Amino acid sequence: MKKKKIVVIGFIGTQLDGGKGSARWEKWRPSIALTQHDDLVVERFDLLHSGHFEPLVAQVEKDIASVSPETTVVAHHLPIVDPWDFEDVYGSLFDFAKNYTFDTDNEEYWVHITTGTHVVQICLFLMTEAHYFPGKLLQSSPPRRQTIGAAGSYALIDLDLSKYDQIAQRFSSEQQEGVAFLKSGIATRNARFNTMIDEIERVAIKSRAPILLMGPTGAGKSFLARRVFELKKARHQLDGKFVEINCATLHGDGAGSTLFGHIKGAFTGAASDRPGLLRTAHKGLLFLDEIGELGLDEQAMLLKAIEEKRFLPVGSDHEVLSDFQLIAGTNRDLSEEVVKGRFREDLYARINLWTYELPGLRDRSEDVEPNIDYLLAQFSAENAQMVRFNKEARERFMRFATSPDALWIGNFRDLSAAVTRMATLADAGRITDVIVTDEVRRLQRLWQHHAKTSVPDSTVELSDVLSRESLEQMDLFDALQLQAVIAVCRSSRSLSDAGRKLYAASRSSKVKPNDADRLKKYLAKFELDWERVLA
Repeated sequence: MKKKKIVVIGFIGTQLDGGKGSARWEKWRPSIALTQHDDLVVERFDLLHSGHFEPLVAQVEKDIASVSPETTVVAHHLPIVDPWDFEDVYGSLFDFAKNYTFDTDNEEYWVHITTGTHVVQICLFLMTEAHYFPGKLLQSSPPRRQTIGAAGSYALIDLDLSKYDQIAQRFSSEQQEGVAFLKSGIATRNARFNTMIDEIERVAIKSRAPILLMGPTGAGKSFLARRVFELKKARHQLDGKFVEINCATLHGDGAGSTLFGHIKGAFTGAASDRPGLLRTAHKGLLFLDEIGELGLDEQAMLLKAIEEKRFLPVGSDHEVLSDFQLIAGTNRDLSEEVVKGRFREDLYARINLWTYELPGLRDRSEDVEPNIDYLLAQFSAENAQMVRFNKEARERFMRFATSPDALWIGNFRDLSAAVTRMATLADAGRITDVIVTDEVRRLQRLWQHHAKTSVPDSTVELSDVLSRESLEQMDLFDALQLQAVIAVCRSSRSLSDAGRKLYAASRSSKVKPNDADRLKKYLAKFELDWERVLA
């Protein structure tokens, strides 16, 4: 394996690295000393500084050149006003790291924390631990006995954040910013969704294992996968591209060629080599949407590529390498597909380590409003025109959008289309009651074939869920009502969905309707719960 070049990143020591005349060589100067070790060759020294220390920087650069001609010194001036202010220092270092071109394939980065204020050292520690600087911490020390020209010693530090809990807590906001980034700054209110995004942020930063996103079409799987990629890219955890493909579009022999590539002459029409999407995603992130649509042969090849980072292109006898992170999306129940023999059990086990189910818009009615605000702001920015609802129009649309009549079959795609249409038709940037009325009618026409106008026709045997003793003590009225409720539950996607159908009329009179809780309490009267009802 090719040995990587050593690159040191560190602040100039305004006191430790200073000195005048030949006497400066009689003292230990940390930055210069790092380049004096016989067992260490520093390819490049990125020397950070703030304030007005250009003469000192020039002197240090000249001295390093005299003792280590092979070391290139690159000076970087950071706009730090107060080197003892956490926000000032951290912000400047964050911007520096964000714009720095890291080449982790060829260079190994050592972050020198001997020089600079304590605040600088703490910030460098935290940013290295968080992978904004993809390297190791470097601590240097003076010689035990003062000797002219002695280099002292140096050590690479094993990061252990548990020793610095109080400091780490000061920067817990970084994790919160990561969560906000995944949500595009949308102030979502659904507790289940927020908890899920919080965990995805932590998993995305700490793990390269596959992630499986489940949920209905339009729930935001593709959008979230791209945000995960951008988050990891900002942390220098990925160097490659974001590559996306909907597996439902792959058919026949072309599926293998699209994913794994082919060599020239592999089949009729293969006039040249094709790398395939897996190789295009090398060192990046591959998002396979609707992975349940893949054929069994492609599933077997994908499993090998995930586990071994190598595979055979179509028609080739030589394996190729590709190291990518996988995020898979599906609107199917893959465990059920495994039972039916349509999805490989070993592949499902491999991608099922981190599985998250994205709820549809109907299950996140409290998030309709913040998403409308986000979509309006996005439309306004793209069209350079501020667009807002009239008060009455906003209230009317919100009543409809959060009611049982709003089916949101396409989930957020339907909502995005609705907002785009209303914003486009808004004169002088105002969405009126007339525009909302027309849009509601348009959505109702769109969903008319999906609307459920009556209680599902389903025969429910109460003996399947209740004991004989309970049935004998139950009035006919209660039995008939419970049968109807269970029929609705079994035709619904979730407890919340069933609750909205059952309490469609009375919920409008409540300030904070909680249909799921009302239904849960009703079932509890018969010692039943959601899982038991569906059994």
